[in-house]
Amino acid sequence: MSWLDAAAGYQVRLGEGGRVQCRNAKGKVLSSVPSSIKDDPQVVQLRQLAEWLARHEAECLATVDGWMVRSLPVPVALLSEVWVDAAWAAVLRDLVVVADGEVGFLRDADAERGLGLVTLDGDTVRRRPATVTVPHPVLLEDLAELREFGAELGVEQKVQQLFRQTFAKPAALPAKNSVSDFSGGKFEQLNHALGRCLTLGYPVRGGDAVYSAFEGGRVVEARFWIGSDYPEGETWTGDLHWALENGTAVPLAEVGPVAWSEGMRMASAIHAGRVVEEAVAS
Repeated sequence: MSWLDAAAGYQVRLGEGGRVQCRNAKGKVLSSVPSSIKDDPQVVQLRQLAEWLARHEAECLATVDGWMVRSLPVPVALLSEVWVDAAWAAVLRDLVVVADGEVGFLRDADAERGLGLVTLDGDTVRRRPATVTVPHPVLLEDLAELREFGAELGVEQKVQQLFRQTFAKPAALPAKNSVSDFSGGKFEQLNHALGRCLTLGYPVRGGDAVYSAFEGGRVVEARFWIGSDYPEGETWTGDLHWALENGTAVPLAEVGPVAWSEGMRMASAIHAGRVVEEAVAS
């Protein structure tokens, strides 16, 4: 970004990482913006721009993450329109997509030339489908191969897709209608468990951490018990189960692969913050 004139001979611009940079009349870049010009209109506008860009990047990331966890068809015309935006392109680049049955890493989207993909064979190809899907990794048959090839390519995805933690649904399911793999995790305070859910981005309703997955034409909620007593009191995690939005229980056999994987991923991440008792040496 070009330098903009500010008060007292200073110049300012928006640098990498959304940080406002300042240089003096001699051209020396300063370590911070002098307090004397912190309220200068140019500085204020640059900070507002930085805040807007941060929100915009977060919105792009959340939107594409939503496409992936739902494996939604995305119009190629839309990808071509947004690709010119650096924030959109950064989120979309290197995603694994399926175009006309071909799986590849997305490298470009252009209205005239179509999509640029790098296939598992290492070939760069152009495809012009009407739509593509951004599949959830648990649905990718060649996930291990894609991960290996992605590492060779130096792929760095902003959306957690290729290296997202996944849980395959086992063939033998528990007799009861819930999973106990992450039960019994102790938190010294319910507040600590609530704080971990907040940090991880999972809402809590009625004592359950909740993840909503859209699969098979309906919303299925994974619900993981963290407690609902006094916020300052101890709490223990409970079972993980799945239900419809109205509370109707979904039998484990009917839980789809994405809802299963994301529910287990949620429970695992919350459970990892539990109090771990240190072993006492004998």
